[in-house]
Amino acid sequence: MTALVWTAGLALAAGAVLTMLRRSLAVVVVSGLSMEPAFHAGDRLLVRRTRLSRVRIGDVVVFETPDWLGTGQPLPPERRWMVKRAAALPGDPVPESVAAAVAEPRVGADQLIALGDNPAASFDSRQCGFIPAGSLLGVVLRRMQ
Repeated sequence: MTALVWTAGLALAAGAVLTMLRRSLAVVVVSGLSMEPAFHAGDRLLVRRTRLSRVRIGDVVVFETPDWLGTGQPLPPERRWMVKRAAALPGDPVPESVAAAVAEPRVGADQLIALGDNPAASFDSRQCGFIPAGSLLGVVLRRMQ
């Protein structure tokens, strides 16, 4: 009976740890060329789920692909997330490269500007403007092997 209780306790603890990790981390697969040379299509990235207040300029962020970018159909899992670099945060001036896409001179509260490292192949804030904080998944910690 003691072994059964011990095993059940270990299983419960392992389940609690897995639940905590799942709430704080995610794995996202890069799709497209927008983040080259830093990341390539097919790279798997470990992402720390976080709020906008914890993001810093230069962080690589992951956010939900806007619905209007799709075809009206649910996006496949590999296209659900966009990977870009945070270029401006709430209160920052809007970068010149994005000014044509937005009307405001500063980034509003609960918004950010995100740009791909490869401008020629990136659909980002230069075309779509501000990214709402509610669509933010988190910050990339590292590429997974």
